[in-house]
Amino acid sequence: MPVRVMLVDDQALLRAGFRMVLEAQPDLEVVAEAGDGAEALEVLRATEADVVLMDVRMPRMDGVEATGRICGGPDAANAPKVLILTTFDLDEYAFAALRAGAVGFLLKDVPPDELVAAVRAVHSGDAVVAPSTTRRLLHRFTTLMPAEEAGGERGRTALARLTGREREVFLLVAQGLSNGEIAARLVLSEATVKTHVGRILHKLDLRDRVQVVVLAYESGLLRAGSGRRT
Repeated sequence: MPVRVMLVDDQALLRAGFRMVLEAQPDLEVVAEAGDGAEALEVLRATEADVVLMDVRMPRMDGVEATGRICGGPDAANAPKVLILTTFDLDEYAFAALRAGAVGFLLKDVPPDELVAAVRAVHSGDAVVAPSTTRRLLHRFTTLMPAEEAGGERGRTALARLTGREREVFLLVAQGLSNGEIAARLVLSEATVKTHVGRILHKLDLRDRVQVVVLAYESGLLRAGSGRRT
């Protein structure tokens, strides 16, 4: 079956462009559209989707609240994966959407091939679609969202459960590096890095790589705006 995609954006022209790109692929199908978060929730009650492309700033209900309701509902295990659409310059709320359960970012001017690859990647289980983009965005957002005082202690307590190598991998994942980039940095195979990432998620009871990023930045384990360890 094709990957079922829902488009949520208050700009009809943008939705039309995304639909045209996605439906040109034999394995992708746009099954629904919505102009804001409230409409998206209504449509999802009657329509099954695998991936939701979600704008952040919309009338009635924004993408942050809608993401939280989709990913935190009673049937969260079977909920569609949410990818946030952002303009990069303005959407400081996109980081909050990650905290609410979104699996990554897409820029609104994403090239067609990257849009297609992103939807496929998310459907297959990958969380951070474009590591370099995620790094830039998170570095910007964290300067606007300082870590809570209790966050640092929470993060350091969590890291105490990891081995030295797992801690290294954790911090590199938090900086937005892909498995291939981590493998090159630590002189490991990608398969070994993938194993380490799986163990980290299990030990810290995290859903995916995005939650690794959120934990590290909220905890102050990485310095906002620099990608360096604190």
